[in-house]
Amino acid sequence: METVIIPPRAGVLSAVGLLCGHRQHDAVRTWPTPGDHDGLDDALTELGREAVDELRRDDHDDGDVEVVLELDCRYAGQSHELRVATVADFPDAHRRRNGYDRAETPIEVVALRATARSPTPLRVEGLPTPDRSAATGPAVITEADCTVYVADGWRADPGPLGALVLTRDGTASERGPRPADGVDDPTDPDPAALAVLIARLTGVADEMGAVLRRSAFSPNIKERADCSAALFTADGTLLVQAEHIPVHLGSMPASVAAAIGAVGSDPEPGLQMIVNDPFAGGTHLNDVTLVAPCHAPAGRLVGWVANRAHHADLGGSSPGSLPADATEIQQEGLRIPPLRFTPEVRALLVASSRTPDERRGDIDAQVGANIVGVARLAELADEPLDAVIAYGDRRMRAALVELPDGTWTAEDVLDSFGSTLEQREPTTVRVEVRVEGDGVTFDFNGSDPQRRGNVNAVEAVTVSAAVFALRSALAPTVPANGGGLRAVEVSQRVADVCLAALAGATPDRVGAASQGTMNNLLIGGEGWVYYETVAGGQGGRPGRPGMSGIHTGMTNTKNTPTEALERSFPLRVLRYRLRQGSGGAGQAAGGEGIERDLMVLEDVTVSLITERRITPPPGLAGGEPGALGENWLLPAGDETKAERLGDKCTLRLAAGDVLRMLTPGGGGWGLV
Repeated sequence: METVIIPPRAGVLSAVGLLCGHRQHDAVRTWPTPGDHDGLDDALTELGREAVDELRRDDHDDGDVEVVLELDCRYAGQSHELRVATVADFPDAHRRRNGYDRAETPIEVVALRATARSPTPLRVEGLPTPDRSAATGPAVITEADCTVYVADGWRADPGPLGALVLTRDGTASERGPRPADGVDDPTDPDPAALAVLIARLTGVADEMGAVLRRSAFSPNIKERADCSAALFTADGTLLVQAEHIPVHLGSMPASVAAAIGAVGSDPEPGLQMIVNDPFAGGTHLNDVTLVAPCHAPAGRLVGWVANRAHHADLGGSSPGSLPADATEIQQEGLRIPPLRFTPEVRALLVASSRTPDERRGDIDAQVGANIVGVARLAELADEPLDAVIAYGDRRMRAALVELPDGTWTAEDVLDSFGSTLEQREPTTVRVEVRVEGDGVTFDFNGSDPQRRGNVNAVEAVTVSAAVFALRSALAPTVPANGGGLRAVEVSQRVADVCLAALAGATPDRVGAASQGTMNNLLIGGEGWVYYETVAGGQGGRPGRPGMSGIHTGMTNTKNTPTEALERSFPLRVLRYRLRQGSGGAGQAAGGEGIERDLMVLEDVTVSLITERRITPPPGLAGGEPGALGENWLLPAGDETKAERLGDKCTLRLAAGDVLRMLTPGGGGWGLV
C-alpha cells in the first residue's frame, strides 16, 4: 500500500451523511398478476401519489418533492428480481448484471416501488473545510472529530476537497509488515497489495456465483446454491475459487485442463467450452462445467473462468439421472466430452432432460456467469497473477514442514454400491498418508477394487477429497489455488478416511467423523424433477461440539426452503427438525442429524443414494459413534405400515405416501 486518503470530517461522516441526506418515503406494493402488465402505469402513478402524501404528512411541508417510480422484474422461472424504471428496461439491465438476456422468455413484474424525496436541508459543500497542513512521520495530527497517526517513513499532505493524503516518503527501510507465516518472498508485491489482489480475484469468483444463483431457474441452484465458480491462469492453474462446493472446486482444474486440451492454447475471445464427463475432470454427469477464456484488450490470453452447476436431470434411466441400481455410466444420462458450447450442443443438452425449460434457464445462467467473470478478470490483466500461485505454494509447504515426518493409516467402509442384491455388499476404502519434508502423499493401495455401481470416485474427485481433508486439518487459511496443490500426491479416494488418517499427524486439529453421506434424494414426476442433499451432524471437534443439521465434508450447499420446495413441486413437508440424541457422546459431542417427512402429492419415482445406514460415523479419541441414518416409507402416511428402505434404492411412490429420512449424527470426540 503506497497511499492512504483521509477524507475531511472523517470522524463524523455518518452524522454528516444523515444531516445532508434527503428525507424520503418509500412505498412498495406487490403486483398481483406478474405476467399481465395491464394497468401497471396507473398503479405506479397512484403509488407515487401515496408516497408524496405520506412524506408531506411526516414533514409538514408542501415544498418540492421528487418522485422515483420503479419495478421489481424477473424472467418467468427466476426467483431473484432486478429493479428497473420500466419493463422495457429489464432486458438491458439483466444483460448488464448477469451477462445475457432471454428475448423469448416472458418478463414478470413482482412489485411496484415509489420513492418520494424532499430536498436536503444541508448540502455537504456548505460545511466548513478543515484547515490541514503537511506533516512528516512519526507524527500525530489532532482534529476536532478525529486523530490521524502518520507512521515513520510516511508523510501527510493536504489534498483536493480538504482530504489529507498519506504517502511513503521514500526513506522507509521496510515495504510494510511481514506476514506472520514467514513465507514472504522479496519478489512478491507488497504483502498488503498481494492480499488485496487475492481478495479482488476472489471477488470475481464470488460475483460469478452470485450471477449464477440470481439468474438460474431450478431451485437446486437458485435456492440450494449447488454451483461453484473459479478463476484459472492462462496455463489452466487454479488461481482462486469462491467458497462454494469443495468437491466441485477441487476437481474443476481437471475439467479446465481437458477443455484447454480440446481447444488448444490460443482460443478465440467469446468461446465457451462445456464438459461433464467424469473422466475429463467431472464429478457425476449432473455437474455441468462451462469454461471460457479471458483476453486482455490487446488480445493476450490472461486466463480462464469456469463455473459448475448441478442440473437436476440430464436423462438416464430414472428421474434425477442418479439411478441407485446403475452399473454403467450410460444409465446416468448425457455424457459430454470437452466441446465448444454451440446452439446445437445447447439443444442436445435440453433435449436429453425431463425438464427442458429448467435446463435452458440454468445453462443460460452459467453462460452469463462466465461472461461476467471474463469481463472482471480482464480488468486485472496486468496484475502479477503468478505471485498468487507462488504464494499458495509457499504457504502449503510451510504448513507441511510443521508436521513430523511419518506414515499414518485409516480405513472406512461404504454400506453398499447399489440397490440390487448383487450390489448389497460393503466396500472398504484404505489410505496411507505419508509426510516427507514439505510434501505429502495419499496412497489408496489396499482399497477394494472399483465396483459395478455409482459409488466409484474418479481421479479428479479423489484429488479434490484429499486436498479438502488436508486443508481442513492442516491450514484452512492457505490460499486454495494450484500452488497449494503442488505439494500433494494422491493415489485414490475419500475425505472421511483422509481426515481419519490425518488425525494421527494433527490430533489437536481433526474432529470425529461427520455424517459421511450427502443423503442424495431424487424425486421425479410428470415434467418435474426434485433433487436435494439432506444435512446431518458434524463430528465433535477438539474443544468444540459438532454443529447440528448442516452439510459437511465435500458438499457446502444450502437446504431448499420449505416454502420454495412446496411452491415448485407437488410435495409437502410434514416434519423437518433436528434428530435429538443422534450425535455421538464425548467430551465434545457430535452434532445432531435431521428428521424429515416428505409427502408426495402425485405418483412419482424416488431414488435414494445414501450411506452410514449400516456403519455409523465413528468417534475419535474415545468418543462414541453417531447414530446410523435411516430411510423409511410410510404408505399413505400410515405409521403402522412403515417399511424400512435400504441405503440405496429406486422405487415408485403413490400420491399420499410419505418418505421419512433420518440422517446420521456426527461422532463424538474425546472421553466423557
